[in-house]
Amino acid sequence: MTGQILSPDELEAALRAIGAERYHNLHPFHRALHDGRLTQGQVQAWALNRYYYQCRIPAKDATLLARLPTAELRREWRRRLVDHDGEAPGTGGVARWLKLTDGLGLDRAYVESLEGLLPATKFAVDAYVEFVRDRSILAAIASSLTELFSPTIISERVSGMLRHYDFVNSETLAYFHPRLTQAPRDSDFALSYVREHARTVEQQEAVLGALKFKCGVLWSMLDALDYAYVTPGRIPPGAFRPTCS
Repeated sequence: MTGQILSPDELEAALRAIGAERYHNLHPFHRALHDGRLTQGQVQAWALNRYYYQCRIPAKDATLLARLPTAELRREWRRRLVDHDGEAPGTGGVARWLKLTDGLGLDRAYVESLEGLLPATKFAVDAYVEFVRDRSILAAIASSLTELFSPTIISERVSGMLRHYDFVNSETLAYFHPRLTQAPRDSDFALSYVREHARTVEQQEAVLGALKFKCGVLWSMLDALDYAYVTPGRIPPGAFRPTCS
């Protein structure tokens, strides 16, 4: 920021520039995952740790939903809860992620217990939930704008994993297919809200800072996975230890 108020188009351009520089599709662990350079055990570690992020997303959204001032906004944001929690047991994104961990050979009870999480995963995800709970509605909504960039990473992830790993199939990766339409819908709303409501230098700085923070959350999760399971391979006490190569 230069201390000058940005136009909505300039603000959007600045947000997209943050994604181009900081989104976790650029992370070496992510590239290794997509390029088929991870073992099944390393992919299991990724899916197990990412489960914590997936299962806390509805809690994050619920904290914001409770603070939204109008029925229109609450109806819009409520769709995110349904997308992840589903309308009934066994439906929704969290349930589909458990099908992914099932397909990778992980015990479901162990995944749901959260016992194998890396400490950094828990710290990062909890920090995100607390950010959305405690910051302004504008900053909280802006932190979700990583969804602007998720369709590209999802397409890469699905095609790369299907091409390179014989231990996954389309059913295993079923979580990702609805996200190709849900994420653009959600990011369109969030971006429109931010463009309309970030009207001062301080508000625009908060919006840009929120997106940087969220990119940092996702990046730090992959940093922890890379350190524990790739190089130097120092798995913390109590964390998941792969048994398959």
